[in-house]
Amino acid sequence: MFDKWEELEESIKDCKKCKLCQGRQNIVFGVGNKKAKVMFIGEGPGADEDKQGEPFVGRAGKLMNLAFQTVGIKREEVYIGNIVKCRPPNNRDPEEDEVRECINYLRNQVKLIEPQVIVLLGRIALQNILGKELKITTSRGKWIEKKGIQYMPTWHPAALLRDETKKVDFINDLQKVVDFLHNN
Repeated sequence: MFDKWEELEESIKDCKKCKLCQGRQNIVFGVGNKKAKVMFIGEGPGADEDKQGEPFVGRAGKLMNLAFQTVGIKREEVYIGNIVKCRPPNNRDPEEDEVRECINYLRNQVKLIEPQVIVLLGRIALQNILGKELKITTSRGKWIEKKGIQYMPTWHPAALLRDETKKVDFINDLQKVVDFLHNN
């Protein structure tokens, strides 16, 4: 574990711990306020993110930004990261060995940020952070506390692109986060 951002960022610069490094354009480390009260965690970069080196800049990210505006979250005030830092081919789910090699970067980010709330975006984030037995359909929208951090599982923004009925849930879940922060 690293005690400084510079050390952590340096440690990942030329990462070759798993096969995802073979097809990447950029390592998508994370972006945002390094002292954020809220951290968002997705599963991994897509094509746009791989190209730009920043999480959630594609269609799903634009939708997430609109939801942020709706509930009053400023993107520059939160931190956004992913389970894996390199794009899985064809946007497939990250494989267990890839997650195992990459997850300590994310754990270190959480340790350095010390967020009050972590929003888990989708099944992959939920299961890799809180447990494989959890299902996004039954955990979504419910607070889960672990090691002093409040977790809010919700839909991944890409799911909203496939099923517009999930947008209301997503916005309601983000509103719960905003309400929690106002009351704590």
